[in-house]
Amino acid sequence: MTSRLPHFLCAVLALVLSATVRAETVQVAVAANFTEPMKAIAADFEKDTGNTAQLSFGSTGKFYSQIKNGAPFDLFLAADEATPARLEKEGDAVPGSRFTYATGKLVLWSARSGVVDAQGEVLKKNEFRNIAIAAPNLAPYGAAAVQTLTQLGLLSSLQPKFVQGESIGQTLIFVVTGNAELGFVALSQVYEGGKLKSGSGWIVPENLHAPLRQDAVQLHRAKDNKAAAALLVYLKGDKARAVMRSYGYGI
Repeated sequence: MTSRLPHFLCAVLALVLSATVRAETVQVAVAANFTEPMKAIAADFEKDTGNTAQLSFGSTGKFYSQIKNGAPFDLFLAADEATPARLEKEGDAVPGSRFTYATGKLVLWSARSGVVDAQGEVLKKNEFRNIAIAAPNLAPYGAAAVQTLTQLGLLSSLQPKFVQGESIGQTLIFVVTGNAELGFVALSQVYEGGKLKSGSGWIVPENLHAPLRQDAVQLHRAKDNKAAAALLVYLKGDKARAVMRSYGYGI
């Protein structure tokens, strides 16, 4: 029994080393609205597969420019469907890898309770100093906010009060810090477990803006990266989708 122990330890060590060799790292560019869900999904992915996802968060428009300029990303989780489709058309993505991983929701939100009513009438009253919005040319949620205000006939009257963030992440910071009394942000940023985490908000009806379909795609530089392909599959699984739903996303 004793003489067999070293052989047993060697076998265990070989298995550990083998698993370490097989484990890979995937570099992921993630739209800022998907920050918290993706952190949770990446942690589960590492536990379940041994692979590591290194996450970078920012605006979809800026990521597009970075990818075109050779940024070392393997996967791109955008806040829209148009940008990944464009990368695929331009030969920067693996054909057939693109799919819609989630559908987002826009919310008008204030860090203070009682500021935003459940019907969004606060916009028509126009009694606030400023309102935060993501740059519509860079962030799909910013474009959705502009579409919403246009549909409501309020764009021209509220535009002078805009405090514009480069991404939806920066837009949220403006509202949290009080640099804007309220702002249009992604529901996922202020929502968890079926309710707002704090403050007050109005979930914008989806008929007021174009659908916020968010596509993921495997980039061409990672065509042979098995961890990248595995993470795309993982995003389609029940575990990842449960996380997305808890943050208010549609699947």
